[in-house]
Amino acid sequence: MIWALTVRRNLASACNAVLAHLAVAGLVLMLASTPSLAKSNFATNATSAILVDYKTGAILYQKNADSLIAPASMSKLMTLAVLFKAIEDGTVKPTDEFVMSVNAWRTGGAPSGTSAMFVPVNKTATVEELIKGIVIQSGNDACIAVAEAMSGTEAAFAERMTSEARRIGLKKSTFKNATGLDQDGHLMTVRELAHLATYLIKTYPQYYPMFSERLFKYRRHKFYNRNPLLSANMGIDGLKTGHTSKAGYGIVVSGVNEGRRLIGVVSGLKTAAVRKAEARKLMAWGYRAFAKFKLFEADEDIGYARVWGGSSMYVPLTSKGPLEVILPRYPANQKLKGEIVYQGPIKPPIAKGQKVAKLRVTSSTSAVSEVPLYAKEDVEKATFVRQGFDSLLYLALGLLPL
Repeated sequence: MIWALTVRRNLASACNAVLAHLAVAGLVLMLASTPSLAKSNFATNATSAILVDYKTGAILYQKNADSLIAPASMSKLMTLAVLFKAIEDGTVKPTDEFVMSVNAWRTGGAPSGTSAMFVPVNKTATVEELIKGIVIQSGNDACIAVAEAMSGTEAAFAERMTSEARRIGLKKSTFKNATGLDQDGHLMTVRELAHLATYLIKTYPQYYPMFSERLFKYRRHKFYNRNPLLSANMGIDGLKTGHTSKAGYGIVVSGVNEGRRLIGVVSGLKTAAVRKAEARKLMAWGYRAFAKFKLFEADEDIGYARVWGGSSMYVPLTSKGPLEVILPRYPANQKLKGEIVYQGPIKPPIAKGQKVAKLRVTSSTSAVSEVPLYAKEDVEKATFVRQGFDSLLYLALGLLPL
């Protein structure tokens, strides 16, 4: 059950966003959903799109963000996620050599007419070479070689991709192959593509620089990075393009400008030129139209969460360091709605510093920013008498502890 403690404050000035006194409007039950940015002054020709602030998770823009789409080669990010995890687990080494089978060569190599790394049939390539072949050249043959080496068949590897997707929080995406080539049931959402990009950057920072490499030399081939924004002089350093007849043109893109990393996804565009223009427009708008605002100082009391069967009925909540959110620069005098959201009631014991909730701040422009909240003190398990009292209270309210 999702609980939300609703808080309302006024943003006195978009340039001076320190919000005063916490006013509790009430305890309400709500569904865990994110409002769309219906009032945004930004528009895109993409069928689906999203723009996310990397550090805070703030959703700066979204359009059909939860619609399932054919992701094309953007889904190769999931292929890489499985491979990176295997390397970190020690089951695969960058120096290992994987063979290019006849099937991988025919399905994803030169005979396929699709993007390929051109590893000769029955020859081997190192894992490090295959990673660069996927990241820079988007080689379908490289993806299939990885899949067959790690799981026996591409279909078995696709099931592994789906399993890993669920583990890292992708609830809707389903994978049928390692390449992103059109296949029934091979579907993702742009929200989950942005989530996957965030996960890769955070979890495997040692591999992320590969996404900004402009050139990969392999045998007699020179492969130039397919990301058209790497040379756009706007701090772009990743991640992955995609195109099939069914999916259209799309890209997952990330970059840093003035210390802020944004992640954007656009999909369903008609040409590569339009894809480049729309992705660039989305990222530039995000850097220009949004800014970081401080709402609370470090260790300041922000609110509380209900505890079932604890020595205290409530646990006070705070942030780690100053609590900052990403919100639109304009208009001035925006109204903010803050909601302390958590899966509750929370059961003890609760340790000081434990993450127990998040503050969701929605502006009058419908921009959404979420920040984690942490227990400010320990809460021990209560006596049986107190637990019984809490149970009776919840039964009286028509609620049961989880």
